[in-house]
Amino acid sequence: MTAQIPAVPAFRYRAFLSYSHRDEPWARWLHKALEGYVVPRRLVGRCTPFGPVPRRLAPIFRDSDELATAGDLGGKVNEALAESASLLVVCSPSAATSHWVNEEVAAFRKLGRGERICCLIVSGEPNASLVPGKEAEECFAPALRTRWRKDGALEEETVEPVAADVRPGKDTRAEAKCRIVAGMLGLDLDVLKRRDYQRRARRAMIFSAVALFVTAITGALAVAALVARDAAQRRQKEAEDLVAFMLGDLNDKLAQVSRLDIMAAVDDKAMAYFQARSDEDLGDRALAQRVKALEKIGSVRLDQGQLAAAMTSYQAALAIAAKLAATTPDAAHHLAHAEVETLVGLVYWRQGKLIEAQATFASAKSILERAAGYAPADLEIAFQLALIDNNIGYVLEAQGRLDEADAQYRRMLRSMQRLVAAQPGNAEWSESLGSAYSNLGKLALLRGDLAEAMRKYAEDERIQVRLAAEAPKDANRLGRLLTAHAILGRTQALVGDPASGMERLQRAVDIATSLTAMDASNAEAQEQVALYGTQLARLRRLDGDLLAASRLTTKAEAIFARLTGMDAENATWRREYAETLTEHAAQLRAVDDRAGARRQAAAASRMLAPLFAKAPDDRSLLLATAAGWLAQADAEVDGSVARALREKALAAMATTRSGETDPRLLALRTQALLALGRDAEAASSIGRLWDDGYRDAALLASLRDHGIDYPPNEGFRHQLMAAEGEVATDR
Repeated sequence: MTAQIPAVPAFRYRAFLSYSHRDEPWARWLHKALEGYVVPRRLVGRCTPFGPVPRRLAPIFRDSDELATAGDLGGKVNEALAESASLLVVCSPSAATSHWVNEEVAAFRKLGRGERICCLIVSGEPNASLVPGKEAEECFAPALRTRWRKDGALEEETVEPVAADVRPGKDTRAEAKCRIVAGMLGLDLDVLKRRDYQRRARRAMIFSAVALFVTAITGALAVAALVARDAAQRRQKEAEDLVAFMLGDLNDKLAQVSRLDIMAAVDDKAMAYFQARSDEDLGDRALAQRVKALEKIGSVRLDQGQLAAAMTSYQAALAIAAKLAATTPDAAHHLAHAEVETLVGLVYWRQGKLIEAQATFASAKSILERAAGYAPADLEIAFQLALIDNNIGYVLEAQGRLDEADAQYRRMLRSMQRLVAAQPGNAEWSESLGSAYSNLGKLALLRGDLAEAMRKYAEDERIQVRLAAEAPKDANRLGRLLTAHAILGRTQALVGDPASGMERLQRAVDIATSLTAMDASNAEAQEQVALYGTQLARLRRLDGDLLAASRLTTKAEAIFARLTGMDAENATWRREYAETLTEHAAQLRAVDDRAGARRQAAAASRMLAPLFAKAPDDRSLLLATAAGWLAQADAEVDGSVARALREKALAAMATTRSGETDPRLLALRTQALLALGRDAEAASSIGRLWDDGYRDAALLASLRDHGIDYPPNEGFRHQLMAAEGEVATDR
């Protein structure tokens, strides 16, 4: 006998959406996402305890007006609740304290349909009200936390309702939507996800054609919008909706199938449209959307390494954001203004324009401080201020103002420790905490405190390993992890553990290579393959494996030639390219190809000269430039030319304004002095390097060639072991 599905009453609405007005953006998103959701065809008509599965989930009731200040729910709301098959509740601390949200939940439960309540957690903590001191973080309304009988009567037992959770580190929006749909339809979540995935996989194949089609339509609409004012007003909404789709849902889908090339084509058309439109007669909301769209366009260009194109987009966004902040001053508009200003500063930074970057970061900080005046407890503003401290620290460090940079980095560390303590599950904040440790590790290295540098770098790696394990397919987290591996690995080599250093650098290169396989247009991943491949090649060469070293530098040179050809303004890429050429020169010198080594080292020096002249206090540029001159000297057959190059390197190193105890700088100085026969002058540097525990293979080889005894520093070894033990204990 076939089992009978109980009769299910017909309802006017698929669901009633309950939320606090503070959570209206989330309510709008959920309402739009569910009403636009199309149930997978193979599930339509399937019988469930909630009735046959429909094709769509519309209509969903959302009361967009403020409720009257009466003591009970209005007639319209009560009627809608009675005629709704499900209740959807947007949960947050604001919702938990909302009288109306609680009343709506209670009213729906009294109807005997408590099993048809679906929750979406957007902030706060479930059942935090049970933890002393955490009551303000509660996200569930009282009526949600208490068990009710089927007849609508209240019980004493406390429960935690099943909920989708879009807080950082939890469900994605797509996952949350799927959970809520399954709850509304009475379907098994895995069944719905499997069918939904199959449908999306089929549709992914046609996204490319859709993107090109939509691009053509947008271009046509942009031209048509200029014909006449009336026609422009009529078509403007259509065009804006299409652009919003292109830069929102379509971009997200194309990113899932790694089609940044089509995203770039779509964004080009959108950019042309925005530049053709006037900002006059547009409301604040439309202008704010335009700022976000232009930011997204700039970020795609930045990911592709196109700094000039990224700057064009960011500056267009900046003009609108500044206007909004001036005409409608509030925390949200100031925050948006500061974010765009920061992005402009980052492009200046990558172009090597330190003065412009510093001025832009200072401006962004001033804007954020004004925003904090409107919302002093806003943690997002505190986070952005911490990032600005970090960025200003970068500029100060590049200018040789290391003490000031240290103050900035320590301020960032304190801010991030407070923020992560407030929201431990926020992955972005935890990642930035790791960056703060890494920055301080870098300054410890410049001071010659290698044990402290190792401690800070290991702490950063520990954080990034945890975050990557939580989301193993997240390309951004993998990128940060590989950087942490590489930085710690090359520092291990400096303290005499090249085997561990090579293992970590190889791991970094492997991860970066996998990221380029996922997305061939990812310029940052390509840069990391080349940069860390070059650093690994150096260790392989010093370890005697010239074949492996040569393969790595050949690949790195090809990548940097392509990247610098694509954007000649990227100062970082040019410096790193020069470092690869210098390493190639050292490999050729190792096989006694002096002519080839001279060519490579000279090319590196020519590439570095304008960069070093522009920023002589940048430690990375100083080290790269001095190493290039010394590589040229080692390859020279003319003794006077070689001597002049070494003297030139020594003179440049002597002009450093701070960080003169940097062991890498002392090692280069030592090698130059020994090659010039000035052993007595080198003695003080050698002593300092021994005290610091510095045991890079290149220095050891140079000392060995000159018959200088340089035994292991047992005291430093114990210090290093203690530092490693501290990190292990923290884990």
